[in-house]
Amino acid sequence: MQERHLFEYAVIRVMPRVEREEFINVGVILYCAKQKYLNVAFELKEERLKAFNCELEPSVITANLMAIAKICKGGKEAGPIGQLDMASRFRWLTATRSTVVQASKVHPGFCIDAEETLQKLQQELVL
Repeated sequence: MQERHLFEYAVIRVMPRVEREEFINVGVILYCAKQKYLNVAFELKEERLKAFNCELEPSVITANLMAIAKICKGGKEAGPIGQLDMASRFRWLTATRSTVVQASKVHPGFCIDAEETLQKLQQELVL
């Protein structure tokens, strides 16, 4: 039997009007310490965004999502946050915010393969 590892994840949400608290799930951030894994999967569907009758530019939201991906990858290209250890980067990305792009509460689970689990969660919660 393959070993299962604890992982944590949060759903990335776009909240076009923060005061209305309506949101669209656009991605998932997953962290698994044992597998030394931190990654994000996202997809912004413009037709969903338009349904909120908002004036947000999809390119601006995509830029924010790409910044999350850089921070997950880590390194100097991701700025000061990208140079933190993996756990700290995950905690920073999932911290509570009152912004248009934000993360849900963190949820735990067990997985065998973190990448496979990320793709499964993306399929179930976003697509």
